[in-house]
Amino acid sequence: MNPQDLLRIAEGLARGAIGSGRGRPRQAELRRAISAAYYAMFHTLALCGANTLVGAARVNRNQPEWIQVYRSLEHGYARNQCNNRAVMDRFPLEIQDFGVLFARIQRERQAADYDPNASFSRYRVRRFVNEATRVIAAFENADPRERRAFSVVVLFRFRNN
Repeated sequence: MNPQDLLRIAEGLARGAIGSGRGRPRQAELRRAISAAYYAMFHTLALCGANTLVGAARVNRNQPEWIQVYRSLEHGYARNQCNNRAVMDRFPLEIQDFGVLFARIQRERQAADYDPNASFSRYRVRRFVNEATRVIAAFENADPRERRAFSVVVLFRFRNN
């Protein structure tokens, strides 16, 4: 899954350029835009974990293990770690910003997908899409060692003993 493709879809939906195509997006399009923006962040994090822990180059990695790491990212656990200040304060700002938005946009995505009474404005949705685009770019430019450490934190449960 390509996060940049998901961001392009989210932007198109939020602008009203996809779906009805009339320039004024319907609530269904705004809801799908929020969901696509969240999944762009989710897949950015899944890719980061798999690429930094198993390997980014397809020819140099063991594909079943790469897929296992990619698929190991859990929505709730990752959100809880992103909301944990003691965890997040150890990371540079680019990763902290990613974590804050990841948790926030996940709540928005849950409302968009499951709350029949939720309503979204074009402005609010476009703001989320733009923010997701910005924090993903900053996250991808962060120190690879920090991104790997963050992947470990959101993928694996801490054990005291």
